Amino acid sequence: MSKTKNLNMSLLCDFYELTMGNGYMEAGLEDKIAYFDVFFRNVPDKGGYAIAAGLEQIVEYIEDLHFSEDDISFLKSKNLFSDRFLDYLRHFKFTGDVWAVPEGTPIFPREPIITVRAPAIQAQLMETYILLAFNHQSLIATKANRIVNAANGRAVMEFGSRRAQGESAAITGARAAYIGGCAATACTISDQVYGVPAAGTMAHSWVQTFDSEYDAFVHYCRTYPQNAVLLVDTYNSLKSGVPNAIRAFNDVLKPMGITHCGIRFDSGDLAYLTQKARKMLDDAGWPGCTITVSNSLDERLITDLWQQGAKIDAFGVGERLITSSSWPVFGGVYKLSAVEESDGSITPKIKISENITKITNPGFKKVYRFFDKETGKAEADYICLHEETVDPSQPLVICDPDARWKKKTMTNFRAELLQKQIFSNGKLVYKLPELKDIQAFCKEQVNTLWPQVRRFDNPHNYYVDLSDRLMALKDSMLNSSSGK
Repeated sequence: MSKTKNLNMSLLCDFYELTMGNGYMEAGLEDKIAYFDVFFRNVPDKGGYAIAAGLEQIVEYIEDLHFSEDDISFLKSKNLFSDRFLDYLRHFKFTGDVWAVPEGTPIFPREPIITVRAPAIQAQLMETYILLAFNHQSLIATKANRIVNAANGRAVMEFGSRRAQGESAAITGARAAYIGGCAATACTISDQVYGVPAAGTMAHSWVQTFDSEYDAFVHYCRTYPQNAVLLVDTYNSLKSGVPNAIRAFNDVLKPMGITHCGIRFDSGDLAYLTQKARKMLDDAGWPGCTITVSNSLDERLITDLWQQGAKIDAFGVGERLITSSSWPVFGGVYKLSAVEESDGSITPKIKISENITKITNPGFKKVYRFFDKETGKAEADYICLHEETVDPSQPLVICDPDARWKKKTMTNFRAELLQKQIFSNGKLVYKLPELKDIQAFCKEQVNTLWPQVRRFDNPHNYYVDLSDRLMALKDSMLNSSSGK
């Protein structure tokens, strides 16, 4: 029996989270309220934006966060943890607050995507799983969205299960790819668990099993007349594959009055093959026959195919999507931003580094997105302290935190808070949307970005600005040199 079957995910944490938790208790800080921000520093593939994903799995993890007697026994065997700490874990229950950007939202570097406010031990123990779920699914959703955008309205199917880095990556990766805009997945269990539509037809082995390619196609058309998509590149795509497909369509589907069918290429010069196949199909009276292509595709190759005049109706994209092979790490981090004193006041905290991009933004914060009222386009994101408000009826000057001479006056705009409260005092207060609604929301929100932000090469730098108060707080803490 697999040792990982039905594992309690509470120990899917870095060991230092447990040693620190024990240390907090020994120091009398177990009830100290801490604020942590999840953010990322770089957009994958040097793109203009990323897509938030993974929140549903984070919610499920938090709701189920507990330590079994087997977990306690294992930790006790390490001879590192006090009995008091182990008893704390035995009765563990999350009591804090969580705010998060909804799944499917376009997101940008250095802005808080998830904020956790909880007693220090609780907040610390959740770090690894929150980052794991957020980083993986946001990475795949972002890659999928790039590929879907390159497909120019043609359907993209996620075909990567067998190349995914583990079963969980295949299952939740298909979910994330759907959020990013994929129409379907080859991963059947993702349909069962999450409702991602499963799709697929045949492999080369089907064709090879029969005495002839024509026989293989005829049997498939008879078995699945309403979904006859034939793989035509097992032997010779243009000399046998496409002609035999046309022959099978004529012999099986035409007498049934069925005109919806398809062929798929999984190798070869896809631009040339699809052009020739399209003419062959049209000349044979099958203009409604679709052409699907697969074979290690990504957004760059798909763009090249269009530039070469390819005739394609759908794409199957596998390994380069499910592994995001061109940019395999999302890089989200979980950083302390504040602690709460016994009187309820908040003391900001900052991480200082010689690497400017690793300097954190201190304090308990929130993020607004500004939309131009005339165009409906997103103009900038605005990070401010949690007690600050924005009045859209008044002009607002925003400036680039890294180049402060770059300023812009916002007028005629609407301001929308990006983060929604997910947990309040340990209780789930957010209604998780249906997956199809997340996908639709993602498409809608990406369309609020200017084309210059969405382009693949040298995208426009979307501004994420700090309020004057937050900027002044950060400056004062940097100037103090201690971060206190």
